[in-house]
Amino acid sequence: MNSNTELLKQLKIDKSHKEAPGGGPPWGRIAVIAGVLVLLAAIGAGAWAFLGRRPVDVQTATAVAPASASEAGAVLQATGYVTARRQATVSAQITGTLTEVLIEEGDRVAKGQVLARLEDNALRASLQSAQAQAAAAHASVEQNEAQLDQALRDATRQEALVGRGLVSKQLAEQSRTQANTYRAQLNTSRRQAQAADSQVGVAQVNLDYTVVRAPFDGVITDKAAQVGEIVSPLSAGGGFTRTGVGTIVDMDSLEIDVDVNEAYIGRVQPNMAAEAVLDAYPDWRIPAHVIAIVPAADRGKATVKVRVAIEQKDGRIVPDMGVRVSFLEQRAAARAEVPKGAMVPASAIVQRDGHDVAFVVSDEKAHRREVTAAKAANNDVRLVTAGVSAGETVITTPPDTVMDGTAVRVTQPTP
Repeated sequence: MNSNTELLKQLKIDKSHKEAPGGGPPWGRIAVIAGVLVLLAAIGAGAWAFLGRRPVDVQTATAVAPASASEAGAVLQATGYVTARRQATVSAQITGTLTEVLIEEGDRVAKGQVLARLEDNALRASLQSAQAQAAAAHASVEQNEAQLDQALRDATRQEALVGRGLVSKQLAEQSRTQANTYRAQLNTSRRQAQAADSQVGVAQVNLDYTVVRAPFDGVITDKAAQVGEIVSPLSAGGGFTRTGVGTIVDMDSLEIDVDVNEAYIGRVQPNMAAEAVLDAYPDWRIPAHVIAIVPAADRGKATVKVRVAIEQKDGRIVPDMGVRVSFLEQRAAARAEVPKGAMVPASAIVQRDGHDVAFVVSDEKAHRREVTAAKAANNDVRLVTAGVSAGETVITTPPDTVMDGTAVRVTQPTP
Protein backbone atom coordinates (compact mmCIF):
# COMPACT_ATOMS: atom_id res chain seq x y z
CA MET A 1 0.00 0.00 0.00
CA ASN A 2 2.89 2.42 0.69
CA SER A 3 4.29 1.82 -2.78
CA ASN A 4 0.90 2.62 -4.27
CA THR A 5 0.79 5.92 -2.31
CA GLU A 6 4.25 6.89 -3.56
CA LEU A 7 3.18 6.21 -7.13
CA LEU A 8 0.11 8.39 -6.69
CA LYS A 9 2.28 11.22 -5.37
CA GLN A 10 4.57 10.96 -8.38
CA LEU A 11 1.57 11.14 -10.66
CA LYS A 12 0.19 14.28 -8.97
CA ILE A 13 -0.48 17.08 -11.49
CA ASP A 14 1.68 20.16 -11.05
CA LYS A 15 -0.62 23.18 -11.48
CA SER A 16 2.37 25.55 -11.90
CA HIS A 17 2.75 24.39 -15.48
CA LYS A 18 0.69 26.41 -17.92
CA GLU A 19 -0.87 25.39 -21.15
CA ALA A 20 1.21 25.53 -24.22
CA PRO A 21 0.91 28.75 -26.14
CA GLY A 22 -1.70 28.81 -28.81
CA GLY A 23 -4.34 26.96 -26.66
CA GLY A 24 -3.47 23.47 -27.98
CA PRO A 25 -4.78 20.28 -26.31
CA PRO A 26 -3.06 19.32 -23.04
CA TRP A 27 -1.73 15.89 -24.23
CA GLY A 28 0.58 15.53 -21.29
CA ARG A 29 -2.18 16.05 -18.78
CA ILE A 30 -4.41 13.48 -20.55
CA ALA A 31 -1.65 10.89 -20.51
CA VAL A 32 -1.13 11.36 -16.80
CA ILE A 33 -4.83 10.99 -16.04
CA ALA A 34 -5.01 7.81 -18.17
CA GLY A 35 -2.08 6.32 -16.26
CA VAL A 36 -3.76 7.04 -12.95
CA LEU A 37 -6.96 5.31 -14.09
CA VAL A 38 -5.06 2.23 -15.27
CA LEU A 39 -3.22 2.02 -11.96
CA LEU A 40 -6.43 2.32 -9.96
CA ALA A 41 -8.05 -0.40 -12.07
CA ALA A 42 -5.10 -2.72 -11.41
CA ILE A 43 -5.31 -2.04 -7.67
CA GLY A 44 -9.06 -2.74 -7.69
CA ALA A 45 -8.61 -5.98 -9.63
CA GLY A 46 -5.96 -7.14 -7.17
CA ALA A 47 -8.18 -6.32 -4.21
CA TRP A 48 -11.09 -8.14 -5.85
CA ALA A 49 -8.99 -11.22 -6.48
CA PHE A 50 -7.67 -11.17 -2.92
CA LEU A 51 -11.10 -10.80 -1.37
CA GLY A 52 -12.56 -13.41 -3.72
CA ARG A 53 -10.12 -16.00 -2.40
CA ARG A 54 -11.07 -15.38 1.23
CA PRO A 55 -13.56 -17.97 2.56
CA VAL A 56 -17.02 -16.67 3.38
CA ASP A 57 -18.20 -17.49 6.89
CA VAL A 58 -21.45 -19.48 6.77
CA GLN A 59 -23.67 -21.57 9.01
CA THR A 60 -24.86 -25.00 7.94
CA ALA A 61 -27.38 -27.73 8.68
CA THR A 62 -27.74 -31.36 7.60
CA ALA A 63 -30.56 -32.43 5.30
CA VAL A 64 -32.46 -35.35 6.85
CA ALA A 65 -34.85 -37.95 5.48
CA PRO A 66 -38.52 -37.23 6.18
CA ALA A 67 -40.05 -39.22 9.00
CA SER A 68 -42.84 -41.70 8.34
CA ALA A 69 -46.30 -41.22 9.80
CA SER A 70 -45.69 -44.13 12.18
CA GLU A 71 -42.45 -42.60 13.50
CA ALA A 72 -44.25 -39.35 14.06
CA GLY A 73 -46.80 -41.21 16.23
CA ALA A 74 -44.30 -43.42 18.05
CA VAL A 75 -44.53 -43.44 21.83
CA LEU A 76 -40.87 -44.43 22.18
CA GLN A 77 -37.77 -45.08 20.08
CA ALA A 78 -34.81 -47.27 20.99
CA THR A 79 -31.71 -48.64 19.29
CA GLY A 80 -30.37 -52.17 19.23
CA TYR A 81 -29.05 -54.95 17.03
CA VAL A 82 -30.32 -57.84 14.94
CA THR A 83 -29.67 -61.15 16.70
CA ALA A 84 -30.22 -64.82 15.86
CA ARG A 85 -32.08 -66.96 18.37
CA ARG A 86 -30.75 -70.09 16.69
CA GLN A 87 -27.09 -70.31 15.74
CA ALA A 88 -24.33 -72.81 16.39
CA THR A 89 -20.59 -73.16 16.07
CA VAL A 90 -20.29 -76.59 14.46
CA SER A 91 -17.41 -78.85 15.50
CA ALA A 92 -16.40 -82.50 15.36
CA GLN A 93 -17.18 -84.72 18.34
CA ILE A 94 -13.70 -86.22 18.32
CA THR A 95 -10.21 -84.83 17.86
CA GLY A 96 -8.84 -85.24 14.36
CA THR A 97 -7.19 -83.66 11.33
CA LEU A 98 -9.39 -82.06 8.69
CA THR A 99 -9.13 -83.63 5.24
CA GLU A 100 -12.07 -81.75 3.65
CA VAL A 101 -13.84 -78.46 4.40
CA LEU A 102 -16.88 -78.09 2.15
CA ILE A 103 -18.22 -74.69 3.26
CA GLU A 104 -17.59 -71.01 2.60
CA GLU A 105 -19.06 -67.90 4.18
CA GLY A 106 -22.48 -67.17 2.74
CA ASP A 107 -23.28 -70.77 1.76
CA ARG A 108 -26.80 -71.98 2.48
CA VAL A 109 -26.85 -75.48 3.96
CA ALA A 110 -29.58 -78.00 4.74
CA LYS A 111 -29.98 -80.10 7.87
CA GLY A 112 -27.70 -83.16 7.65
CA GLN A 113 -25.53 -81.76 4.87
CA VAL A 114 -21.83 -82.67 5.12
CA LEU A 115 -19.75 -79.64 6.11
CA ALA A 116 -16.33 -81.23 6.69
CA ARG A 117 -14.52 -84.54 7.08
CA LEU A 118 -11.70 -85.71 9.37
CA GLU A 119 -8.93 -88.22 8.68
CA ASP A 120 -10.58 -91.63 9.34
CA ASN A 121 -8.08 -94.37 8.41
CA ALA A 122 -7.67 -95.71 11.96
CA LEU A 123 -11.37 -95.64 12.73
CA ARG A 124 -12.24 -97.25 9.42
CA ALA A 125 -9.76 -100.05 10.21
CA SER A 126 -11.34 -100.48 13.64
CA LEU A 127 -14.76 -100.81 12.01
CA GLN A 128 -13.50 -103.47 9.62
CA SER A 129 -11.93 -105.41 12.51
CA ALA A 130 -15.18 -105.27 14.47
CA GLN A 131 -17.12 -106.42 11.44
CA ALA A 132 -14.75 -109.40 11.00
CA GLN A 133 -15.13 -110.39 14.65
CA ALA A 134 -18.88 -110.16 14.33
CA ALA A 135 -18.80 -112.38 11.26
CA ALA A 136 -16.72 -114.97 13.17
CA ALA A 137 -19.15 -114.86 16.06
CA HIS A 138 -22.11 -115.50 13.76
CA ALA A 139 -20.24 -118.40 12.15
CA SER A 140 -19.73 -119.90 15.61
CA VAL A 141 -23.46 -119.58 16.21
CA GLU A 142 -24.19 -121.54 13.02
CA GLN A 143 -21.70 -124.22 14.05
CA ASN A 144 -23.27 -124.63 17.48
CA GLU A 145 -26.73 -124.76 15.94
CA ALA A 146 -25.63 -127.61 13.70
CA GLN A 147 -24.04 -129.50 16.59
CA LEU A 148 -27.13 -129.06 18.73
CA ASP A 149 -29.35 -130.33 15.94
CA GLN A 150 -27.22 -133.44 15.54
CA ALA A 151 -27.11 -134.03 19.32
CA LEU A 152 -30.90 -133.82 19.57
CA ARG A 153 -31.35 -136.41 16.80
CA ASP A 154 -28.81 -138.73 18.49
CA ALA A 155 -30.59 -138.38 21.81
CA THR A 156 -33.93 -139.22 20.20
CA ARG A 157 -32.56 -142.39 18.61
CA GLN A 158 -30.94 -143.51 21.87
CA GLU A 159 -34.20 -143.09 23.73
CA ALA A 160 -35.98 -145.14 21.08
CA LEU A 161 -33.41 -147.92 21.42
CA VAL A 162 -33.72 -147.87 25.22
CA GLY A 163 -37.47 -148.37 24.87
CA ARG A 164 -36.82 -151.47 22.74
CA GLY A 165 -34.14 -152.72 25.22
CA LEU A 166 -31.33 -152.54 22.72
CA VAL A 167 -29.14 -150.08 24.61
CA SER A 168 -28.69 -149.12 28.20
CA LYS A 169 -30.52 -146.21 29.71
CA GLN A 170 -27.16 -144.61 30.58
CA LEU A 171 -26.26 -144.14 26.91
CA ALA A 172 -29.55 -142.33 26.33
CA GLU A 173 -28.91 -140.02 29.27
CA GLN A 174 -25.43 -139.24 27.98
CA SER A 175 -26.86 -138.32 24.57
CA ARG A 176 -29.42 -136.02 26.21
CA THR A 177 -26.64 -134.35 28.28
CA GLN A 178 -24.58 -133.81 25.14
CA ALA A 179 -27.50 -132.09 23.48
CA ASN A 180 -28.01 -129.81 26.48
CA THR A 181 -24.30 -128.91 26.41
CA TYR A 182 -24.54 -127.90 22.76
CA ARG A 183 -27.64 -125.84 23.57
CA ALA A 184 -25.71 -123.92 26.25
CA GLN A 185 -22.80 -123.36 23.86
CA LEU A 186 -25.24 -122.06 21.27
CA ASN A 187 -26.67 -119.53 23.71
CA THR A 188 -23.15 -118.43 24.61
CA SER A 189 -22.16 -117.99 20.97
CA ARG A 190 -25.34 -116.00 20.33
CA ARG A 191 -24.49 -113.61 23.16
CA GLN A 192 -20.98 -113.27 21.79
CA ALA A 193 -22.40 -112.48 18.35
CA GLN A 194 -24.62 -109.79 19.88
CA ALA A 195 -21.59 -108.27 21.62
CA ALA A 196 -19.64 -108.34 18.34
CA ASP A 197 -22.54 -106.56 16.61
CA SER A 198 -22.49 -103.91 19.32
CA GLN A 199 -18.78 -103.39 18.76
CA VAL A 200 -19.52 -102.87 15.08
CA GLY A 201 -22.08 -100.25 16.04
CA VAL A 202 -19.58 -98.44 18.26
CA ALA A 203 -16.95 -98.49 15.53
CA GLN A 204 -19.51 -97.17 13.05
CA VAL A 205 -20.49 -94.32 15.38
CA ASN A 206 -16.84 -93.37 15.89
CA LEU A 207 -16.36 -93.38 12.13
CA ASP A 208 -19.44 -91.19 11.68
CA TYR A 209 -17.90 -88.70 14.11
CA THR A 210 -15.31 -87.94 11.44
CA VAL A 211 -18.06 -86.39 9.30
CA VAL A 212 -19.32 -82.97 10.41
CA ARG A 213 -22.93 -82.30 9.42
CA ALA A 214 -25.24 -79.29 9.63
CA PRO A 215 -27.55 -79.51 12.68
CA PHE A 216 -30.28 -77.41 10.99
CA ASP A 217 -31.03 -75.37 7.87
CA GLY A 218 -29.14 -72.08 7.80
CA VAL A 219 -26.40 -69.90 6.37
CA ILE A 220 -22.67 -70.17 7.06
CA THR A 221 -21.51 -66.89 8.59
CA ASP A 222 -17.97 -67.89 9.57
CA LYS A 223 -15.46 -70.45 8.32
CA ALA A 224 -13.14 -71.15 11.22
CA ALA A 225 -10.83 -73.95 10.01
CA GLN A 226 -8.93 -75.11 6.95
CA VAL A 227 -7.80 -78.46 5.57
CA GLY A 228 -4.85 -79.84 7.55
CA GLU A 229 -5.79 -78.21 10.86
CA ILE A 230 -6.65 -80.23 13.96
CA VAL A 231 -10.12 -79.75 15.40
CA SER A 232 -11.33 -80.87 18.78
CA PRO A 233 -14.52 -80.45 20.83
CA LEU A 234 -12.28 -79.24 23.66
CA SER A 235 -9.68 -76.49 23.65
CA ALA A 236 -6.25 -78.10 23.64
CA GLY A 237 -2.77 -77.75 22.21
CA GLY A 238 -1.99 -74.28 23.53
CA GLY A 239 -4.34 -72.54 21.13
CA PHE A 240 -3.20 -74.45 18.00
CA THR A 241 -6.26 -76.71 18.00
CA ARG A 242 -9.47 -75.41 16.45
CA THR A 243 -12.64 -75.89 18.46
CA GLY A 244 -15.01 -75.32 15.55
CA VAL A 245 -15.26 -75.71 11.79
CA GLY A 246 -17.73 -72.89 11.17
CA THR A 247 -20.76 -70.99 12.42
CA ILE A 248 -24.23 -71.61 11.04
CA VAL A 249 -27.16 -69.24 11.58
CA ASP A 250 -30.84 -69.95 11.11
CA MET A 251 -31.97 -66.79 9.28
CA ASP A 252 -35.61 -67.56 10.07
CA SER A 253 -34.83 -67.04 13.76
CA LEU A 254 -33.60 -63.45 13.39
CA GLU A 255 -35.09 -60.89 15.76
CA ILE A 256 -34.10 -57.57 17.32
CA ASP A 257 -32.77 -56.90 20.80
CA VAL A 258 -33.08 -53.29 21.95
CA ASP A 259 -32.14 -51.62 25.23
CA VAL A 260 -34.90 -49.39 26.58
CA ASN A 261 -34.18 -46.90 29.34
CA GLU A 262 -35.77 -48.23 32.50
CA ALA A 263 -37.47 -44.86 33.03
CA TYR A 264 -39.56 -45.48 29.88
CA ILE A 265 -40.00 -49.26 29.98
CA GLY A 266 -43.57 -48.76 31.22
CA ARG A 267 -44.53 -47.54 27.76
CA VAL A 268 -43.66 -50.88 26.16
CA GLN A 269 -46.08 -53.81 26.29
CA PRO A 270 -45.91 -57.39 24.92
CA ASN A 271 -47.35 -57.76 21.40
CA MET A 272 -47.09 -53.99 20.96
CA ALA A 273 -46.84 -52.86 17.34
CA ALA A 274 -43.45 -51.53 16.27
CA GLU A 275 -41.48 -50.47 13.24
CA ALA A 276 -37.79 -51.18 12.63
CA VAL A 277 -35.35 -49.20 10.49
CA LEU A 278 -31.92 -50.67 9.74
CA ASP A 279 -28.95 -48.29 9.82
CA ALA A 280 -27.84 -49.79 6.51
CA TYR A 281 -31.21 -49.08 4.82
CA PRO A 282 -32.62 -45.88 6.37
CA ASP A 283 -35.49 -45.67 3.85
CA TRP A 284 -36.75 -49.22 4.49
CA ARG A 285 -39.29 -49.54 7.30
CA ILE A 286 -39.93 -53.08 8.53
CA PRO A 287 -43.13 -54.02 10.39
CA ALA A 288 -42.42 -55.62 13.76
CA HIS A 289 -43.94 -56.29 17.17
CA VAL A 290 -42.76 -56.85 20.73
CA ILE A 291 -42.12 -60.48 21.64
CA ALA A 292 -41.26 -60.05 25.31
CA ILE A 293 -39.74 -57.74 27.87
CA VAL A 294 -36.81 -59.56 29.47
CA PRO A 295 -37.39 -59.45 33.26
CA ALA A 296 -33.89 -58.23 34.10
CA ALA A 297 -32.26 -54.80 34.11
CA ASP A 298 -28.71 -53.76 33.31
CA ARG A 299 -27.47 -51.95 36.40
CA GLY A 300 -24.60 -50.28 34.58
CA LYS A 301 -26.65 -48.89 31.69
CA ALA A 302 -29.99 -48.55 33.55
CA THR A 303 -31.76 -50.30 30.67
CA VAL A 304 -34.09 -53.25 30.13
CA LYS A 305 -33.78 -55.56 27.12
CA VAL A 306 -36.80 -55.92 24.84
CA ARG A 307 -37.13 -58.65 22.21
CA VAL A 308 -38.76 -57.51 18.97
CA ALA A 309 -39.96 -59.84 16.20
CA ILE A 310 -39.30 -59.04 12.54
CA GLU A 311 -42.51 -59.63 10.59
CA GLN A 312 -40.98 -59.26 7.13
CA LYS A 313 -38.01 -61.56 6.59
CA ASP A 314 -35.52 -60.51 3.91
CA GLY A 315 -32.07 -61.54 2.77
CA ARG A 316 -30.76 -58.04 3.46
CA ILE A 317 -31.28 -58.52 7.20
CA VAL A 318 -28.21 -60.13 8.76
CA PRO A 319 -27.07 -60.63 12.38
CA ASP A 320 -25.46 -57.77 14.32
CA MET A 321 -26.89 -55.03 12.10
CA GLY A 322 -27.68 -51.78 13.90
CA VAL A 323 -31.38 -50.94 14.01
CA ARG A 324 -33.71 -48.28 15.37
CA VAL A 325 -37.12 -49.41 16.65
CA SER A 326 -40.17 -47.17 17.01
CA PHE A 327 -42.82 -48.51 19.41
CA LEU A 328 -46.30 -47.56 18.19
CA GLU A 329 -49.54 -47.10 20.07
CA GLN A 330 -51.37 -48.88 17.28
CA ARG A 331 -50.56 -50.06 13.81
CA ALA A 332 -52.23 -48.10 11.05
CA ALA A 333 -54.43 -50.15 8.73
CA ALA A 334 -52.94 -48.47 5.69
CA ARG A 335 -49.65 -46.64 6.06
CA ALA A 336 -49.07 -43.51 4.07
CA GLU A 337 -46.04 -43.70 1.83
CA VAL A 338 -43.04 -41.86 3.19
CA PRO A 339 -42.42 -38.75 1.06
CA LYS A 340 -39.28 -38.85 -1.03
CA GLY A 341 -36.63 -36.20 -0.66
CA ALA A 342 -34.96 -34.43 2.24
CA MET A 343 -35.99 -32.02 4.98
CA VAL A 344 -33.94 -28.80 5.12
CA PRO A 345 -34.28 -25.55 7.09
CA ALA A 346 -36.57 -23.10 5.29
CA SER A 347 -33.80 -20.46 5.45
CA ALA A 348 -31.56 -22.66 3.28
CA ILE A 349 -33.78 -22.08 0.22
CA VAL A 350 -33.31 -18.66 -1.44
CA GLN A 351 -34.31 -17.01 -4.70
CA ARG A 352 -31.58 -16.55 -7.30
CA ASP A 353 -32.40 -15.50 -10.87
CA GLY A 354 -36.03 -16.41 -10.35
CA HIS A 355 -35.28 -19.97 -9.17
CA ASP A 356 -35.37 -21.70 -5.78
CA VAL A 357 -31.79 -22.66 -5.01
CA ALA A 358 -29.81 -24.07 -2.12
CA PHE A 359 -26.08 -24.21 -1.58
CA VAL A 360 -24.51 -27.55 -0.63
CA VAL A 361 -21.12 -27.51 1.12
CA SER A 362 -18.56 -29.97 -0.23
CA ASP A 363 -14.76 -29.78 -0.15
CA GLU A 364 -15.03 -26.39 1.66
CA LYS A 365 -16.84 -24.88 -1.30
CA ALA A 366 -20.44 -23.90 -1.95
CA HIS A 367 -22.20 -25.69 -4.80
CA ARG A 368 -25.38 -24.17 -6.14
CA ARG A 369 -28.32 -26.53 -6.61
CA GLU A 370 -31.65 -25.67 -8.13
CA VAL A 371 -34.23 -27.36 -5.91
CA THR A 372 -37.88 -28.33 -6.05
CA ALA A 373 -39.40 -27.48 -2.70
CA ALA A 374 -42.83 -28.56 -1.49
CA LYS A 375 -45.08 -26.22 0.41
CA ALA A 376 -43.76 -25.46 3.83
CA ALA A 377 -45.13 -27.78 6.51
CA ASN A 378 -44.11 -25.17 9.02
CA ASN A 379 -42.10 -21.97 9.09
CA ASP A 380 -38.83 -23.68 9.97
CA VAL A 381 -38.51 -26.79 7.77
CA ARG A 382 -39.28 -27.51 4.12
CA LEU A 383 -39.36 -30.70 2.08
CA VAL A 384 -37.02 -30.67 -0.94
CA THR A 385 -38.10 -33.31 -3.44
CA ALA A 386 -35.25 -32.72 -5.92
CA GLY A 387 -31.81 -31.13 -5.80
CA VAL A 388 -30.68 -32.09 -2.29
CA SER A 389 -30.30 -35.56 -0.77
CA ALA A 390 -30.57 -36.63 2.84
CA GLY A 391 -27.21 -36.42 4.60
CA GLU A 392 -25.84 -33.48 2.58
CA THR A 393 -24.79 -30.24 4.31
CA VAL A 394 -26.63 -27.09 3.24
CA ILE A 395 -25.92 -23.44 4.02
CA THR A 396 -28.57 -21.74 6.14
CA THR A 397 -29.37 -18.15 5.13
CA PRO A 398 -26.67 -17.96 2.41
CA PRO A 399 -25.26 -14.42 1.95
CA ASP A 400 -25.55 -12.69 -1.43
CA THR A 401 -21.79 -13.03 -1.85
CA VAL A 402 -22.04 -16.84 -1.94
CA MET A 403 -22.04 -18.19 -5.48
CA ASP A 404 -21.35 -21.52 -7.11
CA GLY A 405 -17.76 -22.48 -6.23
CA THR A 406 -17.31 -19.85 -3.50
CA ALA A 407 -14.90 -20.93 -0.75
CA VAL A 408 -16.74 -21.11 2.58
CA ARG A 409 -15.85 -21.65 6.22
CA VAL A 410 -18.37 -23.18 8.63
CA THR A 411 -18.59 -21.11 11.77
CA GLN A 412 -20.53 -23.60 13.88
CA PRO A 413 -20.75 -27.42 14.13
CA THR A 414 -23.19 -29.02 11.77
CA PRO A 415 -26.15 -30.29 13.81
